[in-house]
Amino acid sequence: MRVPGVELTLPQVSHQPPNDVVVVPDRVTKIIVSVPGYYELANRHDAFGNRRKFACRVIGLSPEEITLFAPVNGAIGERVLTYSEEFGNLQGRISRLLDGGFVVDLAGTAEDRARRMEKLENYEMIKNHDLPDRRQHKRIIPKTPHSTLVLADGSQLECFVINISVSGAAVSADIEPAIGTPLALGSMVGIVVRHLAAGFAIQFIELQDPGSLEKKLNLPKL
Repeated sequence: MRVPGVELTLPQVSHQPPNDVVVVPDRVTKIIVSVPGYYELANRHDAFGNRRKFACRVIGLSPEEITLFAPVNGAIGERVLTYSEEFGNLQGRISRLLDGGFVVDLAGTAEDRARRMEKLENYEMIKNHDLPDRRQHKRIIPKTPHSTLVLADGSQLECFVINISVSGAAVSADIEPAIGTPLALGSMVGIVVRHLAAGFAIQFIELQDPGSLEKKLNLPKL
């Protein structure tokens, strides 16, 4: 399988504060995070008519909007449902598209925004070690989750890496390959071994060097 070169870019995220915000303490109006989750787009369905689930990473959150790293963008105004363990179910409509993600204006009343503000404050305390956090990340979560799938015919497709190890990876993309499908994730060749709720699992043909996993998510330049 030939793996051609390609350059990947990170989204440039910027927020403008909305006008109709809830009156909350100024010390926490928005936070930068790196939280795994998944999302559903109102207009994306599988062969059975069910909404497709895609993995994502929450990278910014305020009581009024949420910013996602995501493998598949929707359209401006499209309804989105998101879920993360830290912040629960959130929904709204896409307000801005980014390079590798999008921003969602969250629906809800002033009371809903106040509850989200409380969750943000609690998360900030956990992040700053003011409260104990008993969760442990057992898998490697790449700092840059966007990568490229290379299919057997040489075609390429952007994807989102949920997690990765020396033997394989969990990936979310706008494709549902059959189990046994050969492909490459970046420069690492493998086969699809399992379907997940928001993507699929790849087993690499060879064990990878743990120190070069993130580097190999990028296709080599020609």
